Amino acid sequence: MKQKSVIPALQPFLDGKMLLLNKPLHWTSFDVVKIVSVTTGISKVGHAGTLDPLATGLLIVCTGAFTRKINDFMGMDKVYTGSITLGATTASYDLETTPQPVASTDHITEPMLEQATKLFTGAILQMPPQHSAIKKDGKPLYLFARKGIEVEVAARPVTIHSFEITNVAMPVVHFKVHCSTGTYIRSLANDFGAALGVGGYLSSLCRTAIGNFELKDASTIEAFEQSVQIFKTDTNG
Repeated sequence: MKQKSVIPALQPFLDGKMLLLNKPLHWTSFDVVKIVSVTTGISKVGHAGTLDPLATGLLIVCTGAFTRKINDFMGMDKVYTGSITLGATTASYDLETTPQPVASTDHITEPMLEQATKLFTGAILQMPPQHSAIKKDGKPLYLFARKGIEVEVAARPVTIHSFEITNVAMPVVHFKVHCSTGTYIRSLANDFGAALGVGGYLSSLCRTAIGNFELKDASTIEAFEQSVQIFKTDTNG
């Protein structure tokens, strides 16, 4: 599609910009891309790594010619913080589906939690969630999962550089993970609960870093929209 003419002050977005944005809870990554496109008037916009609607945090969005750099950003390591709720599991490995009780967590101690993190540190094989966008026969797995159809998928190699327990308020365990691209934190939560014998699911997630880019340097959606509006106002006198 041919790009429509843009306000001169917004030409840099067409030439190419890399934006650090803080994705709000319940927004899809595409929602953020759409806001950037509508706000700037630039049709060529893309993001460098999906965040699920129930996750928040750093999303790199590229505009114009910088969309060619998306794969470079996607290949970078990621850092996440969040929480795992033990004692139950969900079909989606997070709160997209309803938790089902598995076992009591009364006997779980902090040393047990620390020991379990070691099972998932380093190079590991990880099974992607059935509720994911990975495609099988051209269709994302979540379409099969919503119909109750389980699809066989192969485990994938990922690297967990560090898996740190930051706070414990049973049955909720807070964590920080530094991992390679392609890691599913939902799967990590599910596998962590399974290793403890009580089940577990991801109850919150925030991406705090992509490579050397950090969430603390990201703009909120509102601040981004306001900054672009200022550009437009200045141009119109």
